[in-house]
Amino acid sequence: MSDTTKEPLSGHKKLERNITLLAVATFVTVAIGGLVQITPLFYLENTIEKVEGVRPYTPLEQAGRDIYIREGCYVCHSQMIRPFRDEVERYGHYSLAAESMYDHPFQWGSKRTGPDLARVGGRYSDEWHVQHLTDPQSVVPESVMPQYGFLKDTELHIGDPKATLTALRRVGVPYSDEDLDKAYADMLAQADPDADAGDLATRYPKAQIRDFDGDPDRLTEMDALIAYLQMLGTLVDFDSAAAMEELAQEKGR
Repeated sequence: MSDTTKEPLSGHKKLERNITLLAVATFVTVAIGGLVQITPLFYLENTIEKVEGVRPYTPLEQAGRDIYIREGCYVCHSQMIRPFRDEVERYGHYSLAAESMYDHPFQWGSKRTGPDLARVGGRYSDEWHVQHLTDPQSVVPESVMPQYGFLKDTELHIGDPKATLTALRRVGVPYSDEDLDKAYADMLAQADPDADAGDLATRYPKAQIRDFDGDPDRLTEMDALIAYLQMLGTLVDFDSAAAMEELAQEKGR
């Protein structure tokens, strides 16, 4: 074996056998790699690219989301469709980071006892959701989901929705002063099709205004939860985006 071959090997052996030298070399290597990954982030105002259509939750949807978290729904259902063919074919377009930019905390998850809910909005009727939440096994016999029929019998404790929205605004959710002032009225109006919703649909595009639980005389926790579920995945128009992308590709040929 030539001397030129022996030199690098002997240097490598020296590095492996000297624990202090190996530790220093490891630290330097990790530090360089970390700086390469982290430094660019200091020059970015936002690491999430905004997507047209994404908006903050309405007060009723936010209340439903709070109930969703309270009842532990996130334990069995994720809200993150991975960009793999089997995921997309089963659940729909893969999830975008921007869709969760107003979530505190986000509901991505990694465990699925039940299906992913990122695109559940509009997939089933309100009546189906009421039946499914009341008696899951009557809709999906093999389901191990607990029964949540009590939500329909429990009036929604409104509390102070303005305070909730104010807290969310402090962590970056862009609620306007008007949104805060009208939070209480917005919550009541969204679940009452006979009420004057004012400019609710203007301030919250694609907000669904109707009775959700089949009992228009009461505002229940079931109303709030279904309002939340029915908006999941409905804000971004993926069909239009896909059509525009295909048109752009055709023009580029």
